[in-house]
Amino acid sequence: MLDRRQFIFQSLRSACLAAVAGSIPQLILPRAVYAAQDRVLVVRTGEDIPQLVRQTVAALGGMERFVKPGETVVVKPNIGWDRGVDLAANTHPLVVKTVVSLCLEAGAKKVQLFDRTCNDPRRCYVSSGIQQAISDLNSIQAELVYMDRRAYKELEISQGKAINRWSFYLPALEADRLINLPIAKHHSISTLTLGMKNLMGVIGGNRGMLHSKIAEALADINTVIHSDLTLIDATRILVANGPQGGRLEDVEVRNTLIASPQVVTADAFASTLFGYQPDQIETIVAGYRRGLGEIDLSRVQRL
Repeated sequence: MLDRRQFIFQSLRSACLAAVAGSIPQLILPRAVYAAQDRVLVVRTGEDIPQLVRQTVAALGGMERFVKPGETVVVKPNIGWDRGVDLAANTHPLVVKTVVSLCLEAGAKKVQLFDRTCNDPRRCYVSSGIQQAISDLNSIQAELVYMDRRAYKELEISQGKAINRWSFYLPALEADRLINLPIAKHHSISTLTLGMKNLMGVIGGNRGMLHSKIAEALADINTVIHSDLTLIDATRILVANGPQGGRLEDVEVRNTLIASPQVVTADAFASTLFGYQPDQIETIVAGYRRGLGEIDLSRVQRL
């Protein structure tokens, strides 16, 4: 597996040296950031959410595979909307809470959670139930924080196709590990919002500008922000009027979790829950072409 910390450190150091030399900070990224052994997928179903999370992560080899003692971890759920749990606009708080618990049990020194929300973050954090879920852990090592607008850094994306420069949230880049924790939803522009799109929550700038070229833009972003593990919450999915939703009639209960070290592989399977083939979703195709995971599910090992 990619050593995220070493890779990001070297990339940022190169960017800083470039800045000192008077040029634009630049990240030089490999086309494929995943090893062959990461072409695996876990899909589990069940009504007991904490148990479901534990079973899903255990099937991948346990959280110890992804988080080592003493490491810093960013867990990135979708907390974008001022909506309650039943409306399926945000990641389920019990999924978030259990993933954070697993990180701590694996020996994480610190687990930080944040999202660049669409609605007021204070309301989103409370309405989603995630603030209370993290508080219930009663651990000083786990914290849900508001994003600091001073902590963004504009970087050049040397292999970018839709964007060649954008600002990224440094705490997401600098953490030893990043666990991508989206909810599976319909999206009026990108058809679906899954793992790749969830990482728009760790970028700055005018995100609306990206919507006209969303597939390649998301692929660009995901070549910079590497997810060590993508775990998609499909305990209930939003099948229409996404990403914000607001009607219980648009919510379907599936009691499903999908996990993979490859963000595109997790997204590819999640698309089937909505009746699509992975190659019908432009974002997934763009990610596959950048080496961000396998799109052909027959070539993926199911664990």
